[in-house]
Amino acid sequence: MRVSLFIEPHRGATYDDQLRLARHAEDAGFEGLLRADHYQSMGADPGLPGPTDAWLTLAGLARETTRLRLGTLVNSVTFRLPGPLAIMVAQVDAMSGGRVELGMGAGWFEREHLSYGIPFPPVGERFDRMTEQLEIITGLWSTPEGATYSFDGKHYRLLDAPALPKPVQRPGPPVIVGGKGPKRTPNLAARFADEYNVPFKSVSETAAAFERVRLASHGYARSTPIFSAGVVAAVGRTPGEVARRAAPLHVPSALPPEDPVEGSPDRLVQRIGELAEIGATRIHLRMIDIHDLGHLDLIAAQVLPQVRDL
Repeated sequence: MRVSLFIEPHRGATYDDQLRLARHAEDAGFEGLLRADHYQSMGADPGLPGPTDAWLTLAGLARETTRLRLGTLVNSVTFRLPGPLAIMVAQVDAMSGGRVELGMGAGWFEREHLSYGIPFPPVGERFDRMTEQLEIITGLWSTPEGATYSFDGKHYRLLDAPALPKPVQRPGPPVIVGGKGPKRTPNLAARFADEYNVPFKSVSETAAAFERVRLASHGYARSTPIFSAGVVAAVGRTPGEVARRAAPLHVPSALPPEDPVEGSPDRLVQRIGELAEIGATRIHLRMIDIHDLGHLDLIAAQVLPQVRDL
């Protein structure tokens, strides 16, 4: 089982906070560090000192780590144009020596769009844009050197793009499609994704989502993506430690309902084992408080050794 960390810097984190966690995670033996792509806190807490941009942050981390895989879980399709995004990701992939992953989602948090003047079209249009963005980004990366790439869609038009720079990873960094939607998400994952991620749901809900992608994959001449699951973890050595780490999970916010693991490290091992049984080969552990390095150390010491061979 591959185990990475997932963080939400919009809750309140500087670049230096994220760098500290990244270096600690690398030393502790985690495979990767992926971050959310948001520009605003989702609750009453403003998340001081304020947001950090996902790809600016990942570019910095790429130069200050050596092994850790880095990426987004997931980019909001509303924030960036696909051509410049393909360039950004390819550049950070080169800066990291080929350690970048691109997660893509349709976007959902309307409040941050209103706050910062970002257009927020209806959900159907956001999925249409996501489809075109995935086709464009993967098309730019896979275009042979010396050739050009053109695309004429409903929302984006590219004419004779030189399709440069090329990422280190060929034909491109792994693409992660995240979400639990029952209709369009499985098709997008089957068509474009190297990894399909279900965020923070129960084992049964996650299993059903995996199966929808398996069925959708029959229509495409490519391998079924690997399956991953997001797990919200609040574990500790004592009930008091668990309660302290779980407290933020019970503060009202705009987040949809989740199925957290609260308890001992063995409880987290059990959940990861259950997810392995339904086909997950990668886990993204959501760390609520990125300043709590003791939480990370506990998981590294008492969970990672038990799940590596799942």
